[in-house]
Amino acid sequence: MGNHQESAERDGWEHLAPGVARRRLPFLDVTVGAVAGAGRLLVVDSGSTLGEGAAIAAGLRDLTGLRVTDVVLTHGHFDHVLGTAAFGGSPRVYAAAGLAELLAREHDRDALRADAVRHGVDPAGAARAVAALAVPDEPVDGRRELDLGGRAVTLLTAGPGHTGHDLAVLVPGSPPVVFCGDLVEESGDPQAGPDAVPAAWPAALDRLLALGGERARYVPGHGAVVDAGFVRAQRDALAARAARA
Repeated sequence: MGNHQESAERDGWEHLAPGVARRRLPFLDVTVGAVAGAGRLLVVDSGSTLGEGAAIAAGLRDLTGLRVTDVVLTHGHFDHVLGTAAFGGSPRVYAAAGLAELLAREHDRDALRADAVRHGVDPAGAARAVAALAVPDEPVDGRRELDLGGRAVTLLTAGPGHTGHDLAVLVPGSPPVVFCGDLVEESGDPQAGPDAVPAAWPAALDRLLALGGERARYVPGHGAVVDAGFVRAQRDALAARAARA
């Protein structure tokens, strides 16, 4: 992708650094990230449906010539996980420790399907995606380094915060890029559902800032790419909200 910036932007992929891109999906403005190494392609989150997942895989294959070999799920909400099974090829699926067990439970899968339908996913499509749901097989507890072939990537369990299982991705470089999941949102106020941990959320953003530093580009789960100042301001707003609760 480092040599495909114009093509990436034309096809909906925003170039962030050499070999690093992201796409804002039309449905719910969800961000999907991509990091290309030598023969390996990591995708960050997978969209809301199998159709979205298939389109992501096809678009990246056209751009990079690579199939998806690694997937990072930043958290377990439907709009970030339900496209994973469409990637094919049995990619490694990374998630914060504990998320695999949650996604394997029938009650939680039913809740995932219901949440997708409530937000506008076709009921039949939601049922198909949940039935095919790719349960993470690479748990991350703390910090984990990945080698994508000449490119190092760091995974960090930054949460809890937005959920009990928030995972961030650092791609070192000039500039560094941090995929934040929904710990950071630019297109609206951070959303705190029933699985959020509001009191712990500010500390999660402190961990993101320590991970990326002042020069990093921070990629939110929804909205435009932001800088460290934006993340710090959102951290302060969340701390004030938690203090009033």
